[in-house]
Amino acid sequence: MNPLLLPLVLPGVYAPQEDTALLAGALAEEPLRPGADVLDVGTGSGALAIEAARRGTRVTAVDVSWRAVCTARANAWVAGVPVRIRRGNLFAPVRDRSFDLILTNPPYVPAPMGIRPRGPARAWDAGRDGRFVVDRICREASPLLRPGGVLLMVHSALSDPDRTLVHLRTAGLKASVTRRSRIAFGPVVRGRADWLRQRGLLSPADEKEELVVVRAELPV
Repeated sequence: MNPLLLPLVLPGVYAPQEDTALLAGALAEEPLRPGADVLDVGTGSGALAIEAARRGTRVTAVDVSWRAVCTARANAWVAGVPVRIRRGNLFAPVRDRSFDLILTNPPYVPAPMGIRPRGPARAWDAGRDGRFVVDRICREASPLLRPGGVLLMVHSALSDPDRTLVHLRTAGLKASVTRRSRIAFGPVVRGRADWLRQRGLLSPADEKEELVVVRAELPV
């Protein structure tokens, strides 16, 4: 299944894009035993949760948006794979559980309007440094991982991957950037390119954005 081609994406739900595909590629390379417990945080359309479920894993998906929850449930049903889907803010619905793998494509685009976006922008706007949700994941993911468990997170180089690595290592995880991809500006970054350049996050010559996948593992 191509994660970019799903039968249903309701209005206001983040449609799978290049960051989804990059994270799906990292997921495909991750060794997973049958029956492994996987968590997809901020599932959106459910694309990554479905990819994981096709591997024979037990998947739980979480999103704060009811539209996303409904979209993911419908897409899992069409795909014919079991995915347990819950509505909630990040890890709130699963704090009593532990996982072998956590996947997340969080909001990560720096935004001039602050940290409380509304509507569809909740899927990408993440405060002036793009780290409002990323930092929470760095702080809160480790206690939910089993020994040897892995966190795979995709975000933009605009939101400082080095800082992500520092936070994850501080939380006791072995962390590194395992995938990179340069893509043409999408409509969100293109629309605020001047502001990003004023902040020094883009150079005048930049016409592409770099995406990264961070892999963090809890030592056994």
